[in-house]
Amino acid sequence: MLDLLSSQPVALISLAVVLGLLVGSFLNVVIHRLPIMLEQEWREQCAWLGGDQPSAMTVPSATTQHPAGQPAPYNLVRPRSACPRCGHQITWYENIPILSWLVLRGRCSACGMAIAPRYPVVEALTGLLFGYVAWRWGVSWNTPALWLLVSSLIALAFIDLDTHLLPDSITLPLAWVGLLVNLNGTLVPLPEAVIGAIAGYVALWLVYHLFKLLTGKEGMGFGDFKLLAASLSGAVVGIGLILFAGHDRARPIPFGPWLVLGGLIALFWGDELLRLWLG
Repeated sequence: MLDLLSSQPVALISLAVVLGLLVGSFLNVVIHRLPIMLEQEWREQCAWLGGDQPSAMTVPSATTQHPAGQPAPYNLVRPRSACPRCGHQITWYENIPILSWLVLRGRCSACGMAIAPRYPVVEALTGLLFGYVAWRWGVSWNTPALWLLVSSLIALAFIDLDTHLLPDSITLPLAWVGLLVNLNGTLVPLPEAVIGAIAGYVALWLVYHLFKLLTGKEGMGFGDFKLLAASLSGAVVGIGLILFAGHDRARPIPFGPWLVLGGLIALFWGDELLRLWLG
């Protein structure tokens, strides 16, 4: 099978795009539910530290109760996806990546509530990046490793856009898996991977404390330290928003998406850009 895919790059890329579309559909669930799950966990921890009984958070699953009176599970699998307005459960044929959104014209089939176009955007972006990785690296160990990286970065970027959070449950495993993947120099030599992880974290750590020392405010979250890959694009966009777009300096700018953009640029075209820069 692998030999066949190696000899048929079009088939490999096509399968990669389809897989990416399906993964993108799941990433939409992660982007929406993971912050809610984290907030629920934080509330329970605060209640436990305060000696109180944790109260159920207002989430879609809280509308149904177990016989013991406990709220139904709310995680990445349960309950089934449903319309937040009317509660209509999404059927399998309403959950086909991109196609279902187009057929439904971006609205719930039951109540007509608008479905954000970001859902097909995430699916399409994941599919395109999966296809590009398959075209660039072919049938190799690099390909599934980079699919995992791309998926994680997309989830982090959109979660940060929504909540200004970069969950440790994604960033920390991503960092450790990245080091493990490079034990044998799969993508970069292991010493470079370790030095890059340390240098990236320390660089933003210094920026964070310098900004806090000068202004008395926190300029970024610790999740940004863990995500750093190439932060120049984030700095440029952030300064541009403040100078030219009238962005309120007191209102935080999600830095994660630009770290993700910089990381993908470095991953896909870093060598070419470096050669261009060095002439």
